[in-house]
Amino acid sequence: MNLVLVIQHPHLTQLDLPATRQYFRLPETAFSGCIARLPMPHHADLPDEIRVELTAAQADFAVLRDQKFSDIKLIVSDMDSTLINIECIDEIAAGAGLKEQVSAITERAMRGKLDFAQSLRERVALLKGQPESQLQYVYEQVLQLNDGAEYLLQQCRQNGVRFVLVSGGFTFFTERLKRRLGFDFAYANQLEVENGVLTGRVLGRIIDAQAKADILAQHRAELACDVAQVVAIGDGANDIPMLQAAGVGVAYHAKPKVQAMVDACIQHHGLAALRGWFA
Repeated sequence: MNLVLVIQHPHLTQLDLPATRQYFRLPETAFSGCIARLPMPHHADLPDEIRVELTAAQADFAVLRDQKFSDIKLIVSDMDSTLINIECIDEIAAGAGLKEQVSAITERAMRGKLDFAQSLRERVALLKGQPESQLQYVYEQVLQLNDGAEYLLQQCRQNGVRFVLVSGGFTFFTERLKRRLGFDFAYANQLEVENGVLTGRVLGRIIDAQAKADILAQHRAELACDVAQVVAIGDGANDIPMLQAAGVGVAYHAKPKVQAMVDACIQHHGLAALRGWFA
């Protein structure tokens, strides 16, 4: 399949990109709107000077297969700091005055410095004694969808793309988001609650990096689709196996370790840019 350089920027027509224009032999009026799709020369890598130019312009760009969004069959997405704007466990901990302590562990885990399952158990143990009502408070008063989330889900429904939410966070939030946004599949960790209070334990299998990759493989098998028809998006080190198992792995405002492992990075846009990678 042919490759294209996709450039996304809200003011694309106003950017001064001399190296890009020269390499692709573009006229001054080549760009319109906020997305450009430029056919790549066969067997050519994108020159470093163009990468530097586009990075300096704060454009999101990637060299990808020239695909239509309607050809995609499956999108698997992380939740915390990807579909939504927070790390839920950090905000639950805030109710106990433990946000700084829990956030430090979360940050190390997301950078791949700690084993995810072990770090999750450590963080959840710190939540022991917190009322379940704190989760409802976080959902209603703190959690927000990241920009473009509703548009992305609308585009998935319109084009028959299965959207799967898979999270190292908690079912309390994934199930509510599933109902709110109208997708069919969500996987996360279940917090144990007794008498309306968190016990500090997680029930069942922990959704770690391998579990996320396994869930992607399960849904790909159910749909009997080619790997090129599978997209995954996430921000943390525990997303890397899932991102690499997809035909197109997308890092969303991600840690450097994650950016180095994927096909495309969204650094300057919201989730609508995931749709923008495709024609």
